[in-house]
Amino acid sequence: MRTDERPSSPSRDDVSENAASAQPKSSNLIFQTALNGLSVRAGAGCPQGFRFWNNAPRAGRLKAVTIGFMNTFSCPLPPLGGVRPSYLNLPCDLSLAGTPLADYLCRRFPYVPRETWLSRLAAGGIFDASGRPLAPDAPFVPGGRLFYYREAVAFDEPEIPFREEILYADKHLLAVDKPHFLPVVPGGRFLRETLLTRLRLHPELQDADPDGLAPLHRIDKDTAGVVLFCRRRESRRAYQMLFQARRVEKSYEAVAAERAGMTFPLHIRSRIERGEPFFLMRETGGAANAHTVVEAAEPLGGGLARYRLRPVSGKKHQLRVHMAALGLPILNDPLYPAPLPDAAPDYAKPLKLLARSVAFVDPFTGKRMCFESGRGL
Repeated sequence: MRTDERPSSPSRDDVSENAASAQPKSSNLIFQTALNGLSVRAGAGCPQGFRFWNNAPRAGRLKAVTIGFMNTFSCPLPPLGGVRPSYLNLPCDLSLAGTPLADYLCRRFPYVPRETWLSRLAAGGIFDASGRPLAPDAPFVPGGRLFYYREAVAFDEPEIPFREEILYADKHLLAVDKPHFLPVVPGGRFLRETLLTRLRLHPELQDADPDGLAPLHRIDKDTAGVVLFCRRRESRRAYQMLFQARRVEKSYEAVAAERAGMTFPLHIRSRIERGEPFFLMRETGGAANAHTVVEAAEPLGGGLARYRLRPVSGKKHQLRVHMAALGLPILNDPLYPAPLPDAAPDYAKPLKLLARSVAFVDPFTGKRMCFESGRGL
């Protein structure tokens, strides 16, 4: 970690909840040329069809042409209870073609009993890429894609006893004040108790494009504050470009131990990578990819202070990692500097981190927008 006291000049497998917005659609490509000079590569890198690679040297690169039945990625199923279907990409393994799909699912998810897969198939709960339910004897299709709805009864999902507040809504944009403990999107054991699912079911938002609502950035489940959502698929890119160009101003507040003698602004630059366990982040050597500015500190008494933080970059857990690296871990942080034993969340002790405000110039109106959380720490 490098600090500078000088002024300165957003369990992994192939399953995704955001099936309809995970990728842009693309046109199906019809293969109409001879296979001379082309070779087929099938496997994990070919989730949507077969790839033919031009073997002729051209600037030292191989040119890939994707063809097949799944080059167009669109979700054929509507949300159910505010939750989009998940999807599973089947590998392009030609040796499995025609074998029972249930056999592959049992190998892919060994912790799920075979009877469960057969029951879900018999009930019409697993769908192909066109939205047709698959039968229990359905064959494996290399490069195919399956859709299904996660079952809330399959895991113990806790109810989050705090509510979000809608700060602003127009036809393109939604600004929401998220409470502590509520995840932004479904994942892990959280399916319905997430901000995205709640908003999809919100009575004032039913006129919006059901597939268009998507977060433009994320904040941690443990963090409260402002989160922006796009309401239309065709509007999403304009807002995403603002984040990519770092033209969105984000301000956070955090409560941590007071330290005398600090000079502001304090710039923290370091490299943050995924750690162990997988849900933790850690600082490593190498070129910095994370930059936080500690802009000020307000004494609160009792040896605590409220710090104003500005993330220049947007790495996962960045503010929590950087404050812990300063020797000032955020109050009630269950993960940093060291994770606490697994336990039910203590709603009386939320992480003292708040996404206080988000500001930017709206790409559609040209107006400067600023949204502030009304929550306190």
